[in-house]
Amino acid sequence: MSATAVHSLWTTAATAADPIGKIDAPKIEYGQLSPTLIIIGAAIIGILIEAFVPRRSRYYVQMFLSVVALVAAFAAVVALAAGGYGTTKAGIAAMGAIAVDGPALFLQGAILLAALVGLFTFAERRLDPQAHGNRVDSFAAQAAAVPGSESEQKAVKAGFTTTEVFPLLLFAVAGMLIFPAANDLLTLFVALEVFSLPLYLLCALARRKRLMSQEAAVKYFLLGAFASAFTLFGIALLYGYAGSMSYGTIASVVDGTVQNVTPALADTMGNDALLLVGSALIVMGLLFKVGAVPFHMWTPDVYQGAPTPVTGFMAAATKVAAFGALLRILYVVLPGLRWDWRPVMWAVAIVTMLAGAIVAITQTDIKRLLAYSSIAHAGFILAGVIATTPEGISSVLFYLAAYSFVTIGAFAVVTLVRDAGGEATHLSKWAGLGRRSPLVAAVFAVFLLAFAGIPLTSGFSGKFAVFKAAAEGGAAPLVVIGVISSAIAAFFYIRVIVLMFFSEPRPEGPTVAVPSPLTMTAIGVGVAVTVVLGVAPQYFLDLAGQAGVFVR
Repeated sequence: MSATAVHSLWTTAATAADPIGKIDAPKIEYGQLSPTLIIIGAAIIGILIEAFVPRRSRYYVQMFLSVVALVAAFAAVVALAAGGYGTTKAGIAAMGAIAVDGPALFLQGAILLAALVGLFTFAERRLDPQAHGNRVDSFAAQAAAVPGSESEQKAVKAGFTTTEVFPLLLFAVAGMLIFPAANDLLTLFVALEVFSLPLYLLCALARRKRLMSQEAAVKYFLLGAFASAFTLFGIALLYGYAGSMSYGTIASVVDGTVQNVTPALADTMGNDALLLVGSALIVMGLLFKVGAVPFHMWTPDVYQGAPTPVTGFMAAATKVAAFGALLRILYVVLPGLRWDWRPVMWAVAIVTMLAGAIVAITQTDIKRLLAYSSIAHAGFILAGVIATTPEGISSVLFYLAAYSFVTIGAFAVVTLVRDAGGEATHLSKWAGLGRRSPLVAAVFAVFLLAFAGIPLTSGFSGKFAVFKAAAEGGAAPLVVIGVISSAIAAFFYIRVIVLMFFSEPRPEGPTVAVPSPLTMTAIGVGVAVTVVLGVAPQYFLDLAGQAGVFVR
């Protein structure tokens, strides 16, 4: 029988079986997805720039494209919020894959602003002394060259720069925008991979201490792969339980309010083991991303080894995206399991707050200290997640927005303190910094006080909001432990301030580099947000309150 005859048999058979004979085209709301589409489009253009634009012009073209894309995407988020998509018009877009609602838009706005400020630290090229007459940035001259090899030396001499970091940043941001807005488990997993893979690469690209940077990237990659595998296995089990990937359908199966139960679904619905194990595995993958104990082991090593601009961006934006996804899973998919997941989250929050604060006291490296500090902050934010009230959601949103700017600002200051080997991150090198460079030390002190939650800083407003929500949600003992952890954490923040201002500067101590306007802008924005959210937080708390309702 000829091939054409076989083909005609197939087509006639298909037509006979399917009286409609056509597949409906997917209905995509491009306007509601515009923030993400702008960023993905710019990232793809960034790859083309790497291929077609001459090397000497790439840095400026990529920088311009990235800034324009982030600003345009933020404008799109504001336009959607102004159009009522965060409140009255909130709904599900892209065939049920993406939720466009208050929390999604608020978190997307926070991620885009954090990425914009982080981008300025990526683009900084004045901190290191010029190499062979060329300005250098924080990233390896040629990522593919073996550290210390002849090809690396040639790349440095030729003045090469790794401008691929800009499209990588944009791809990471694109995944982070989808992650907290995902409305089905498959979209959640794809977004997780889209933002994780660029981060694994960015962690390996440090110009100085390249081997340490590559080690950090390998650790992050391996542990991240395990976390992704757990998440995927959890998704498979939940699909087996509910017969659907959609958050709303899974939630209705958990609640027992599902319509049209098929015999196959009726068999699996009674199997609570699938539900409990699947939910636990997905939440475990998300807790890895936020750096909660006991899934935090990657955090200090990766924060220390990655290029500092990448550390700042990652510490801020990843937390925002991951907590957004965690909130949506717990509040939209698993509200019917509240009595099962709340006790577990209590334990995780308590251990995370105490472990982060206590272990940070022993640290001698400023980046590791900030890493353990970020672990403690993950515990504080979990207290708001546990509240299971609308105030819990809005307090977490506010805390994430406030925390991200303080974090990027603090890491931007770390890039300025340098010695012959690059950044001077050992705490002993920071002794007497307040006398050598009072302004830089004072700015860093503001960020440390915000981390400690001292009044009139954004850290105090954020902690007060989450602790108040947790207390009203019936988690008062958790608040007591949170306050104790904050007191422990305040000790090591204040210790650094005392070291900077009340110690004698060492004669062989580090110098403070004079940054370009890019890093000054990043630090300035961090200080401004820290002070404004500390002195007058009410408008932003109201904004988070209006954005605190999930669509289902």
